[in-house]
Amino acid sequence: MQNTTRDRIVVAAARLLQRQGYVGTGIKQIANEAQATLGSVYHFFPGGKETVAVAAIAHSSAEFAALLRGALAGEEDPAEAVLACSRQLAEELRRSGWIDGCPVTAAALETLGTDSEIQRACADALRDWTALVHDKLLTAGFDAATAQEIAGTVISTLEGAEVTAQVNRSEEPLHAAGRQLARLVRSYELRPAG
Repeated sequence: MQNTTRDRIVVAAARLLQRQGYVGTGIKQIANEAQATLGSVYHFFPGGKETVAVAAIAHSSAEFAALLRGALAGEEDPAEAVLACSRQLAEELRRSGWIDGCPVTAAALETLGTDSEIQRACADALRDWTALVHDKLLTAGFDAATAQEIAGTVISTLEGAEVTAQVNRSEEPLHAAGRQLARLVRSYELRPAG
């Protein structure tokens, strides 16, 4: 991302939302973290905190998608690709000191039951990530319906494992999830006709 004032605001908001959630993040704090004036925040985001949050979630979603895409592309075998995703997530989480977990979890949980732009941005992120895994499975020869179910299971499991890893300050929940997801993917792999 470029280093314009708008970009700094989005990146600062993304990090704050990831670490303290939507409710715990104030518009003044976003401005301070971005080294921007409050007027600049409202200039770029006239809708205030919610519109900044939506842009921040979209930014975080794209960052996470890039991480996921890289891990999936790094392995030809879909089971190994899923395992690589869990390993990379575990490593990134540990390196952050257990504070940079899923970029949408906190905001999603805080806005459950609402029909807000934030909730829609979180749903879009989860859908996009699921599509990346789905596409990997399709490329490996899975049928579309099975690929969709497994992809949803992969993302849901990794999301839960990441929260558990944060709470326990341990990579093991993500490693265990990765091993079990790889086993699941292998159980569905197409076998040559014999």
